[in-house]
Amino acid sequence: MAKPVVLIAEELSPATVEALGPDFDVRNVDGTDRPALLAALAEADAILIRSATQVDAEAIAAAKRLKVVARAGVGLDNVDIKAATAAGVMVVNAPTSNVVSAAELAIGHLLSIARHIPDAHASLKSGQWKRSKYTGVELYEKTIGVVGLGRIGTLVAQRLAGFGAQLLAFDPYVTPARAQQLGVTLVTLDELVERSDFITIHIPRTPETTGLIGTEQFAKAKPNLRIVNCSRGGIIDEDALYAALKSNRIAGAALDVFVQEPPTGSPLLELPNIQLTPHLGASTDEAQEKAGVSVARSVRLALEGELVPDAVNVAGGVIHQTVRPGIPLMEKLGQVFSGLTDSPLASIDVEVRGEIVEHDVNVLKLAALKGIFSRMASEQVSYVNAPLHAEQRGVAVRLITDAVSEEYRNLLTIRGSLTDGTQLSVSGTLTGTKQIQKIVEINGYDVEVPIAEHLIVMIYQDRPGIVAVYGKEFGDASINIAGMQIARRSVGGQALSVLTVDSKVPDSLLEHVRGAIDADLMKEIDIVVD
Repeated sequence: MAKPVVLIAEELSPATVEALGPDFDVRNVDGTDRPALLAALAEADAILIRSATQVDAEAIAAAKRLKVVARAGVGLDNVDIKAATAAGVMVVNAPTSNVVSAAELAIGHLLSIARHIPDAHASLKSGQWKRSKYTGVELYEKTIGVVGLGRIGTLVAQRLAGFGAQLLAFDPYVTPARAQQLGVTLVTLDELVERSDFITIHIPRTPETTGLIGTEQFAKAKPNLRIVNCSRGGIIDEDALYAALKSNRIAGAALDVFVQEPPTGSPLLELPNIQLTPHLGASTDEAQEKAGVSVARSVRLALEGELVPDAVNVAGGVIHQTVRPGIPLMEKLGQVFSGLTDSPLASIDVEVRGEIVEHDVNVLKLAALKGIFSRMASEQVSYVNAPLHAEQRGVAVRLITDAVSEEYRNLLTIRGSLTDGTQLSVSGTLTGTKQIQKIVEINGYDVEVPIAEHLIVMIYQDRPGIVAVYGKEFGDASINIAGMQIARRSVGGQALSVLTVDSKVPDSLLEHVRGAIDADLMKEIDIVVD
């Protein structure tokens, strides 16, 4: 029998080819040569790429035999995951290949801005000898704030412990017990900013974290603060950072990531108290080799029909067609559930009820965990590594199935306990011939709301005129309400209102509305929709 064809479209290490082994027909093509790529894909069972090769819908359509796209790295911006999924093509990457390199780069930036290494180097190379100009500070006995205690943030904290610094951390999804194991004190973001001499950021960029560090935070910071971002561009508001550095409101900054890459024309490039690198987090020989070897192993597993731990769009194994539509719904319910949490999770029950339980529904548990932890983790969460994220956080997870569903043909629920004793639940179902995804319950309140990109969830005391108040506030701010439903358990008791809106709502407006209606809960939840 002919060997499966594995196409290598970019330069990869010899160790990558060795990891593939002798069982494949390994061919090479220049992934940037579009005609050559499309021609080669016609016979390919798998393709290995880095960042230069575009595997879009056209490329996937040209590859009738393609079973797996493997990206030797973390980012997947050059892969059309939706088109791949529709074609039944697995997409894999190497999500942990760069974690050590990224952590070490952050440490390097911390030391470098503390001791003015780039400027001192440039000065000496230009023939100057100005020792006093580049007097720096030590990390020893300083307070260092770590924003995000995911895999990379944890590695950074472990390494900083050796410098004799006091470590603070902000991560609403980490338990105090876990922080204690790391020798880190959990605090609020405001307290971290107020107390820290250095801050290093290690969180994903989401609608909630975009602009997390801005004018308000810099106003609270010490004037000697030095801040590092080797995570994702945009977590620090670049305009606010520029103003803080320009006015010497803070002492310095180091960035490896930017809102726009490359940051051509950015005023940050003009400042003397900032050091910049061109997104070098994964740019080490070791990280590149780990990435290549990792995806080569994933390709072997995929073509042998085995479970692939780093698959981003396929959980592995055969999924019944009745179960498949529930996967994106459950993932979005996980995002809603996560958006409602204010404390670390203690336990999660994933409940599946109805005729769907005649089939294997384990994938729905994975989808729920992926939705929950994709909003919490700094690294990419897949269907297969999601349980590991729960395990690392000490979160107990159960799958509960029941063939009886009284109100709906099938009902999917995520129910959880938080460490502060709070109980949360979110339920959803698919309705009609178009299988419309709907939320049908939140925290015991019965609703029926189609899932949308922007949801606002409010809980307040039921009384006349409330809808008019928040309707006017959103209207005055040009926030269009696309849909709304109100649920209550008793007249004059607490009411829950769910709005779908056409655009993101500013935090300041949410706080204003919260005060105007004296709400017990006011949350905007931004959902990644298909």
